[in-house]
Amino acid sequence: MSAHDPAGGPPIDAVRGDDQALVDAILAGDRDAFRIIVERESRTVIGACSRILGSMVEAEDVAQEAFVIAYRALGTYRGEGALGGWLTRIAVRLALRRSGQRREVTWIDPHADFASTAAGRSLRGGDPAVLHAAEERAGAVRSAVAGLPDSYREIVALRFFGDLSLNEIAATTGRPLGTVKTQLHRGLARLRDRLGPEFAS
Repeated sequence: MSAHDPAGGPPIDAVRGDDQALVDAILAGDRDAFRIIVERESRTVIGACSRILGSMVEAEDVAQEAFVIAYRALGTYRGEGALGGWLTRIAVRLALRRSGQRREVTWIDPHADFASTAAGRSLRGGDPAVLHAAEERAGAVRSAVAGLPDSYREIVALRFFGDLSLNEIAATTGRPLGTVKTQLHRGLARLRDRLGPEFAS
């Protein structure tokens, strides 16, 4: 049976793609509507966290915390940009905060889900020297990203860990598109300065 808007509106299934309708239904007391959001966005949110933390267990833990925070803060969602981007921003901030609380964090290359690539699979059982070099590289990326100013770090993380487009980042953060482009460019420039010219642009 489909969930209904408590105010007598159409079944939630009929507005599954309408973020604001879902938010309105949740705020009106329909918990089934929030379940729809969790089911729809979990994979993206967990993926973003796993790229930052390098641990699926921790990623799932942070994602769960992000959904709890989002549920409590839904009243602040104004519909500027996709709800998924809003959720991803919450999760990315939590994951970045957690990564900064640990000494040893395995960061995945922000331009690829490294663990799912052929190179990542081969390293798990490959040459220890190559694995060590990859771990050192991951540590360098972690340190460089963590050392970015807050505004640059968030933009870089949303773009490459959260996989949001520039337009989505602008809508989610409330920053002009030109500002987002400038901050991303400057953030990547700082990463290249620290990591070397081989860092992907």
